[in-house]
Amino acid sequence: AGALAADADAAAAAAEKLGYPAVLKVDSPDLPHKTEAGAVATGLGDADAVRAAFAEIVGNARRAAPQADIAGCGVYETAPDGVELIAGIVRDPVFGPVVLVGMGGIFAEALEDTALGIPPLDDGSARAMIEGLRGYPLLAGARGRPAVDIAAATDTLLALSDLALACPGIVELDINPLRVSPRGAMALDALVRIEPTPLPASGGRKSTP
Repeated sequence: AGALAADADAAAAAAEKLGYPAVLKVDSPDLPHKTEAGAVATGLGDADAVRAAFAEIVGNARRAAPQADIAGCGVYETAPDGVELIAGIVRDPVFGPVVLVGMGGIFAEALEDTALGIPPLDDGSARAMIEGLRGYPLLAGARGRPAVDIAAATDTLLALSDLALACPGIVELDINPLRVSPRGAMALDALVRIEPTPLPASGGRKSTP
C-alpha cells in the first residue's frame, strides 16, 4: 500500500495512515535508479523522521538530476522480511520476449545468478527456473531460515510471461527487488521501458477500437 505526497506534511499524514515504519521514494520518471541517487529512505519510525527524510531525499534527487521532474515522494508500507529476487522481461533480437528471474536486491549485478525462460511458461517451467538458481537454498529455507512462498514467485513469472506476449511494446521490465516472504511475494520497485507504438499512416481506413 502507498500514496503520493507532494510535500513533507502530506508525506507524514500518509505515513500515519499506512503505519510505521514507513518507506519514502522520490517520484520522478527521470530517476529510474533511485537507490543510487539517494532518493529512497526506509525504516522511518515517526512523522518527524518522515518529514526529515522527505527533504533529504528530494534534495539528493535534485543534486543527482537537476532537470528531473519530481512530483513528490511515494509513501509506502514496509514489506515483510523475505528473500529478494529480480524478475522481469527482456526482448532478445533472436528469441523475442524472454522472462528472467534471479537473486536480486542490491546484489543482483554482483551475484549474476539468473535463469531465462521463453514464453509461454507453464507452472513447471517457471518453477524449474527458480529451482535452478544457485541461491535457491535461501528460498527453500537453508540454515534454519523459514522457506518462502515459492508458489507466489512462480505465479509472478507466469504473470510476466503472459504480459510479455500480450504487450509487445514492453522493451524491458525489471522488478528489483521482488521480495518473497513465507506468505507471498511483493514488488518493492519496478522499471518499465516501453517502445512507442507507431502512428498509422494518414489516409488509411480507420479501425474500430
